[in-house]
Amino acid sequence: MRVLVTGAGGRLGSHVLARLSDDGMSVRASSRRPRTGSDVEWVVADLASGAGVAEAVTGVDAVLHLASSPRGRTYQVDVLGTRRLVVAAGAAGVGHLVHISIVGVDHVPFPYYRHKLAAEQVVAAGPVPWSVLRATQFPQFLDDLLTTSARLGPVVGDRAVLAQPVDPGEVAARLAARLTAGPLGGIEEFGGPQVLRFDEAVRAWREARGSRRPLLPVRIPGRLGRELRAGGLVTEALPRGVRTWADHLADTYGGTERR
Repeated sequence: MRVLVTGAGGRLGSHVLARLSDDGMSVRASSRRPRTGSDVEWVVADLASGAGVAEAVTGVDAVLHLASSPRGRTYQVDVLGTRRLVVAAGAAGVGHLVHISIVGVDHVPFPYYRHKLAAEQVVAAGPVPWSVLRATQFPQFLDDLLTTSARLGPVVGDRAVLAQPVDPGEVAARLAARLTAGPLGGIEEFGGPQVLRFDEAVRAWREARGSRRPLLPVRIPGRLGRELRAGGLVTEALPRGVRTWADHLADTYGGTERR
């Protein structure tokens, strides 16, 4: 199988490229900027402008769509760019498009999530047989969030918010399995092995870092807070990943000088 991976230069992309190569797939990786790599064919494609998109999908059997822009140009990349990709893939005769999304995009009122949900709808309405995999948050995201929060003093957050960290390597394996299985024509969810309250995650994070910074509880107001406390970011779907938040913390902070 010859697969185009969009957004291949991101955090999930590195895991996906390694997994697909290990599975013996022929991989073409796209990025907005020129890149090189010995195991894959790199091409330049910009979803926001459409430059290089038609060329990128030519001659591939499937597209694994990871590209996203949560910190700017989100509508242009995630919605309009996904539409450009879907149209080009249909014209090129691509047989399967797998789109990575996020658990909670249909419930949690983040502006970014509204765009991710719109992108899902673009994929579902397009001419290419499709699958959507919604994953829960990566542990690196939660780790970065806590680190940033603690820089100026206590860790700030709503102690009752629920999270379900999932290892990106396991998400990559799930995406590879979906490529092999063929188009689902629907949405699959995939989460980590544990659902944690925010205060539980903070406690484990502090212990791993040897930190004494306290948790300053701040209740998130309105519908957003209600959805986050009610489990808007978690899923009961099976199977689940196996690597835990504690595994991530041990890998990241174990055996290093604590701070």
